Amino acid sequence: MPARPARKSTLTAWTITDAKKGMDVQVEGVARALGLEYAAKHVAPRGPWRWLAPWIGTDPRERFGSAGSQFAQPWPDLALATGRLSIPALRAVRKASPETLTVVIQDPRTGTGTADLIAVPAHDALEGENVIKTLTAPHGFSPDRLARLRKSVPKNIAALPGQTAIVVLGGPNAVYRFTQDDSRRLAGALSSMARHDLGFLVTASRRTPGHVLDATRDALAGTPHIVWDGNGENPYESWLAHGDLFVVTADSVNMTGEACVTGKPVYVFHPQGGSKKFEKFHENLRRYGATKPLPEHFGNLESWAYTPLDSASQIADEIRRRWPKFAA
Repeated sequence: MPARPARKSTLTAWTITDAKKGMDVQVEGVARALGLEYAAKHVAPRGPWRWLAPWIGTDPRERFGSAGSQFAQPWPDLALATGRLSIPALRAVRKASPETLTVVIQDPRTGTGTADLIAVPAHDALEGENVIKTLTAPHGFSPDRLARLRKSVPKNIAALPGQTAIVVLGGPNAVYRFTQDDSRRLAGALSSMARHDLGFLVTASRRTPGHVLDATRDALAGTPHIVWDGNGENPYESWLAHGDLFVVTADSVNMTGEACVTGKPVYVFHPQGGSKKFEKFHENLRRYGATKPLPEHFGNLESWAYTPLDSASQIADEIRRRWPKFAA
């Protein structure tokens, strides 16, 4: 879906998360798509208020609504929340300020009455009049933002031969394992891909096991490539803009979704493990035409295109449609 240009607004917004980067980018992406200035509210409840979230109230230490608390008047026009720890605060905002539009990204687990609008992945079972579904999670990268970044090509990217392949490495989570055998399979696929006159840009996450990164380096030895391992300035947004094709590990909904905002080919590497929800997520993207499983061997490089998936703009457009004051 083409991004609608964001205009600056006098309306105000709060984003409410537990401060995890993967959570922040989702709510911030929607606020930016609406052209709103926003104040980030990070919650860190303790004890039972953490264990029992989202089904409990706010931690008394938050002093919700009191002068000096981060949650106090003036209330915002829009409150965006994601993650179970954020839900008690969002519900409290809704009670204290009925005029505030409340939006939850991901299933809050507390029913459709939790917020005015709930945006969930297409594979989620939650249904309701105030529920909208998107193929990917929202984030801060839009087609317009990537187009602006493409106007200037960094020298190290310009020096790479042929097409540029971006390799985005995740790591183990609750459902994916990343075994030594996975590293060997990934290395074999990248080594085969490297025979097709490509330059590679490789970025690892904090979850990436050392054996995965080592196997990737070995596979690309002798091939022009750059590896960012977390040291120095993060080049990710520039790499996302200038990639001609992508290889992304299947463990991260965010990383896969960010690659799919480019409209460029996305190969997904599946380590051992997985779950029904992840399988549905990846199947939906394959059916849409954005991704394909990473082959073990490349006889030739495929090329395909699709309408970029920009879920932040999709959610923002739904907010504008339902609440016209946000379209001003």
